[in-house]
Amino acid sequence: MADEKDIAEEGQGGGKKKLIIIIAAVVLLLIIGGAAAFFLLGGEDEAAEGEAAAEDVEQVEEGDPVYHELDPVFVVNLPAGGSAAMLQIAIQVMTRTPSVVDTLSSNDPMIRHHLLNLLEQQEADTLLTLEGKEALQAAILDLLVDKLKDLKEPGEIKGVYFTQFVMQ
Repeated sequence: MADEKDIAEEGQGGGKKKLIIIIAAVVLLLIIGGAAAFFLLGGEDEAAEGEAAAEDVEQVEEGDPVYHELDPVFVVNLPAGGSAAMLQIAIQVMTRTPSVVDTLSSNDPMIRHHLLNLLEQQEADTLLTLEGKEALQAAILDLLVDKLKDLKEPGEIKGVYFTQFVMQ
């Protein structure tokens, strides 16, 4: 009987060792599986977070539209021989960078000078057409973009709009 008790105790001891080994193996597999999941799935999450952060930076740099009126209204004489002798035009620019408005305001005399020179060169008959007005918009946009680059302004103008357009 003593032999049976020793064998039973050895069987139980061996069972406990097996149980500990099985639990350790399961824990080890869980750790390995968790680490693999973290590296495989975590990398995508970090990439997605990186993309989201980049989008946030773009939103900070490019916020809501900001409109700036180039005040006062421009009044210029048009070249002789056209159907009109004078152009009166109100111009607003749209940007998503508030610093552009500050740059335009602080450099208003220079900006107005170049715009007046551009407007005085326009032919009245050309400005009567939609294509002529759109070409003038594009020319003003190009001029303003060039001047902002000259002034080392990092922001940009997204659009030029005529809020008043009268030829006589």
